[in-house]
Amino acid sequence: MRYLHTMVRVRDLHRALDFYVGKLGLEEVYRYDNDKGKFTNVFLKASGDTVGTAPREKKMGASGALAPVLELTHNWEPEEYASGRNFGHLAYEVENIYEYCAKLQQTGVVINRPPRDGKMAFIKSPDGISIELLQAGEPLSPEEPWKSMPNTGEW
Repeated sequence: MRYLHTMVRVRDLHRALDFYVGKLGLEEVYRYDNDKGKFTNVFLKASGDTVGTAPREKKMGASGALAPVLELTHNWEPEEYASGRNFGHLAYEVENIYEYCAKLQQTGVVINRPPRDGKMAFIKSPDGISIELLQAGEPLSPEEPWKSMPNTGEW
């Protein structure tokens, strides 16, 4: 397993970047605008962290060889965040998402969003923190029981 990123939602991207980059000193390493989903993701790294030699995947949430990053998510439609919704999730990369989710299930962990696509799953901590699990490299071929498993609860 490899720690990837922590995501927080921000109401005003300009103001957030002024704080995180202008004042805190983080550096922008990747930006992803999604017109269909009406959101922008901005990935920031600490100034002392270095970018690896492998190119980053141009997919939301993947940081490739990059040190762990802070993901700022700006939803273009105005939204008030209550009950901690502005904190999105923790993300970890795993070698085999199916084996990892099966192991978690055996310990009683609920897979809230199963890895139907062979790439992504979500679980929750006992305190309700969402945790995203991402398949290292390319997605695995969809397979049962995952590909037909419904979501459970919120994630």
